[in-house]
Amino acid sequence: MIPTQNLKFPPLNNDTILRAARGESVQRVPVWVMRQAGRYMEEYREVRKQNDFFTICQTPELVCEVTLQPIRRFDLDAAIIFSDILVVPQALGMEVIMKSGVGPVFTGPLQSPKDIEKLDVNVNVREKLSYVYESITLTRHRLEGKVPLIGFTGAPWTLMGYMIEGGGSKTMSKAKKWLYTMPEESHSLLGILAKTISNHLIEQVVAGAQMLQVFESSAEYLGPELFEKFSIPYLQDIVENVKAGLQERHIASVPMIVFAKGANHSIAKLSYLGYDVVGIDWTADPKVIRDFCHVTVQGNLDPCALYASKAELRDRVEGMVRQFGVRNYIANLGHGMYPDMDPESVEVFVDTVHRVSEEMIRKGDPFGQLYT
Repeated sequence: MIPTQNLKFPPLNNDTILRAARGESVQRVPVWVMRQAGRYMEEYREVRKQNDFFTICQTPELVCEVTLQPIRRFDLDAAIIFSDILVVPQALGMEVIMKSGVGPVFTGPLQSPKDIEKLDVNVNVREKLSYVYESITLTRHRLEGKVPLIGFTGAPWTLMGYMIEGGGSKTMSKAKKWLYTMPEESHSLLGILAKTISNHLIEQVVAGAQMLQVFESSAEYLGPELFEKFSIPYLQDIVENVKAGLQERHIASVPMIVFAKGANHSIAKLSYLGYDVVGIDWTADPKVIRDFCHVTVQGNLDPCALYASKAELRDRVEGMVRQFGVRNYIANLGHGMYPDMDPESVEVFVDTVHRVSEEMIRKGDPFGQLYT
């Protein structure tokens, strides 16, 4: 792997999202969309017809193509590398297959703490996940500086849930049983994951990622007490490990986003962990979030609002931008795109964010008071 500083990437032409993440002034609110590359796009479906999901993830040329598809179609302010959070359990030695109509399935989920011994806890992610890093480097070049490239990972609790449940779950009851009955073993597994995740994120930056997001997608299954005990410490370990690891390699740190879906009860705590941005889901009240979050906020349109008429969608997006204001803000959905959504709605979402925020800035109205 060639160190980032020697890769000679094209100069960046649009750094709006990086400026917003750092709390600097912007000419418009930056916007990107979780799952912005995926099944709602015909271009992606054509690629998927000829390749299974993990083949795409493990083939840099295909990853690059799929990552760039939404950038070609929409005026987005960032690309996010096409990958999956489950590459980390795969690197640890677990087999994951993608079943049509079901989703990811682990062929041998963790049944007891003894199964932790089967994991490759000292995995060299640079070797095991080299396809991710090669994909990032290739994509960074082919973006030609149009927008920054985001790398990402799943957070420890979220990955632990998949590894124990064997796939998605509506309750995470098997994984939560571990938290209540085997807390020490749970902490051991979470610690292994935090270390592996940290190394994975560092390598993504080395490969060329200009921003990182940590997805704690299963935070919604934990109440405040369990979240503080089994999620927050490891989220903090990750951000500290990544910044320290990059410093050791003499590589500049990049903005980091933490997105804990369903953890609105802990927004204030999340904002003090060291992340530059806190992502919020669509159930949070922007005005309340602004009172408790002292860093840049990302979010939080209800993804299902994209099913609304174009006129209603514009109104909802405008209302969201007005509530958040244009300072320290990155627009996004409150979760990811769904396969049956209309790409034209994404265009309306993106263009409305830009139009409304540019007008607010032009009028010197950063918090939208002139609209209320």
